[in-house]
Amino acid sequence: MLNPASVHVVFADLQAGIVEASATNPASSIRRAAKVLNGLVAALDIPFTLSAAPRPGGPVMVEELPDGEPYVRTGPSCWDDVAWREAVLSAGRSTLVICGVTTEIVVLRTALDAIEGGLDVQVLVDACGGIAARTEDAALRQIEAAGGVVTSVAGFAADMVRDFTTPVGRQVIAALHQLA
Repeated sequence: MLNPASVHVVFADLQAGIVEASATNPASSIRRAAKVLNGLVAALDIPFTLSAAPRPGGPVMVEELPDGEPYVRTGPSCWDDVAWREAVLSAGRSTLVICGVTTEIVVLRTALDAIEGGLDVQVLVDACGGIAARTEDAALRQIEAAGGVVTSVAGFAADMVRDFTTPVGRQVIAALHQLA
C-alpha cells in the first residue's frame, strides 16, 4: 500500500497546445485524468508541482490542473531544473508520481532521472500522451526496466485509499467516478 504522505505529483507539460498533440491518448482523456488527479491531490493533501515547456508568451496550463505557478524548464527533464528539483526534494517525499505529454520526452527523462536520484517513480498512463504508440510503449518499458511503476490514476488511488467508506475515501471514489 502506498502512503499518501510519501507522494509528490508532477504535472509535466499539460499545457494548451501540447496536450492536443498527443497521438496515443485523446486530449479529452488526458484532461479528465488530470482533473481526477487534481481531486486526489486535494483530498489526500499531496504536494504537487507544475512543470512547463517554454512557449512564446509563457506557458498556459490546462484548466483541469491545480492552481500553482509552473516551473518553466529549458530541457527535456524536470529533474534538470534546479529550482523544481529542490522543491520536490525539500518536500521529503520518496515517491514521485508523473503525468504529462509527451511520454517519450518529459515523462521518460524525468522518470529515469528521478529513479537515478533515489526516488520511487510511478507513471500514470491515462494522464500521459505520446508521439506514437510504439515509441510511447518503448518509453514505458524503459521506465519499468529502470524500476519505475507504470499504472493508472485509478490504480494509484486504490493503492493509497483502501476504504472508500471513510470521508476521504468517499471523496476519492467520487473523483474516480469522473474517469468513467
